[in-house]
Amino acid sequence: MITPSVRVIAPEELSPVLALLDEDPVANAFVTARVLDSRLEPPFLGGEMWGHYRRGRLTALCYAGANLVPIQADDEAVRAFAARARAQGRRCSSIVGPVPATARLWSLLEPHWGPAREVRARQPLLATRTVPTEVAPDPRVRRMRKDEMPLVLPAAVDMFTEEVGISPLDAEDGGLTYQARVAEIVGAGRCFARVEDGRIVFKAEIGAVTPQCCQLQGVWTAPDRRGEGLATRGLATVLRHALAETAPLVSLYANDFNAPALAVYRRLGFTEVGALMSVLF
Repeated sequence: MITPSVRVIAPEELSPVLALLDEDPVANAFVTARVLDSRLEPPFLGGEMWGHYRRGRLTALCYAGANLVPIQADDEAVRAFAARARAQGRRCSSIVGPVPATARLWSLLEPHWGPAREVRARQPLLATRTVPTEVAPDPRVRRMRKDEMPLVLPAAVDMFTEEVGISPLDAEDGGLTYQARVAEIVGAGRCFARVEDGRIVFKAEIGAVTPQCCQLQGVWTAPDRRGEGLATRGLATVLRHALAETAPLVSLYANDFNAPALAVYRRLGFTEVGALMSVLF
């Protein structure tokens, strides 16, 4: 049964939605960027935005698209979102969000949607406002051009497959949605890479962008070139671009078991500001 305290949010409610998202601009960066780009218009949002209301006031959100993302949700809101999600049936490929709300949401959905392919119970959320001074940037890391998609796509697919465990090209649409997303990032000038001998050996992207922060994603080094410091120096370059051109704060999240990556991020000045959880289907 769908609780009456939850309904799909209309575009006219943009202001209260943004106010709620602004309560945690780093953790909510991905959804905030979607909302700003779409203005909550359904054809452009890529899913639905559910609102939880208490005595007529908006108290929590849940983005229901390719990801199911609880936002500023207490236990009452999580239970209401879980009821709606159960009634609708699983349409997402993952659940992701701050640890407490996501863990509770998954505990309510697992009996109906489980088992998950993988649960990543804690992913440190890191952020920085400063350009690293102790790491020299890599002068060969540069912005990729639109005509270089044939170079970018193989590296992006390899990164996604290694990170998520399945190839984006195995999706029902043959990877067309994923390729369009990569092309959008490249076209926006937010994909950076080091190219050697006709292939990418390091890459990173500036993904979600809001007035408060931007989020790095797709950080990847070719397996045969790891251990050389390419990621550290490459990210130092990307950070300079991100802070100078995009937003006053740069964030990313990583798996807690990826010690080498966490060491790189901390060396670059990132500090932990929260933790996310991901449930992958």
